[in-house]
Amino acid sequence: MSDNIQTVTVLSKTTWTPHLFSFTVTRPDSFKFTAGQFVRLGVNPSKLKHYQQLSEDLDAEPIDEDIFRAYSIVSSPFDETLEFFSIVIPDGAFTSQLQYLQVGDELLLNTTPFGFLTLARYQQPLPKDLWLLATGTGLAPFLSMLQDIQTWQDYEHIVLAYSARTVEELAYVDKIKQLQEDFGTLADNPAQLIFIPIVTREPIEGALTERLPKLLLDGSLQDEAGVDLDADNAHIMLCGNPEMVEDTKETLKSMGFIMNRRGEGNIAVENYW
Repeated sequence: MSDNIQTVTVLSKTTWTPHLFSFTVTRPDSFKFTAGQFVRLGVNPSKLKHYQQLSEDLDAEPIDEDIFRAYSIVSSPFDETLEFFSIVIPDGAFTSQLQYLQVGDELLLNTTPFGFLTLARYQQPLPKDLWLLATGTGLAPFLSMLQDIQTWQDYEHIVLAYSARTVEELAYVDKIKQLQEDFGTLADNPAQLIFIPIVTREPIEGALTERLPKLLLDGSLQDEAGVDLDADNAHIMLCGNPEMVEDTKETLKSMGFIMNRRGEGNIAVENYW
């Protein structure tokens, strides 16, 4: 095993829907990361409690190999444990096993953090507004950022738009509301967090229901936030399924925003799936 691969233990698990779940694991003492980064998690199916029992029941030879996938970190960089948000991909070699995690199961963690979807990528001086646009499990890196007090001190407005297919799939809503309360009092002159849930596949009275590109183009998202969106005053981060990221990125470019490179520009993206 590589020196940067460490074993971590599952501490808890939360099931949001049959296809969405979160879990926490122990954090190695030496592991450090920046809010917004991701890591590679590994699972060996033969070592999971449920898989061992399933193999015995089916009289099948268990799969004995390490399978790794990328996961953004939900936790604050200062938390003592690590939290992850996962979707179940049917027949996926990784999540089809991971969905049956039990407390006490062991996973593998590559302790080298990856990714540049971090606020440090932007040069100073910072604009006044931060827009965080997420679908599904792409919410994870933004939750990490919102648990860092520096984020609240650097901006005047933080707009978090979180799109899901159904209300049931809007995970972490209570946590987001708690962050609004906690950091609104902890930070000096804190940013105003404006949370906009979006549900695209079922009618919800008073809620936005269109995809993010359309909401941006017709101004509905800006109206809901009560914040103007212009290139001189906004940083925009996108994370979620590749179709959303690509379509929203192109929409923003058509509105006059530019990709962030070498610290300059508005738009930063991460394809989470």
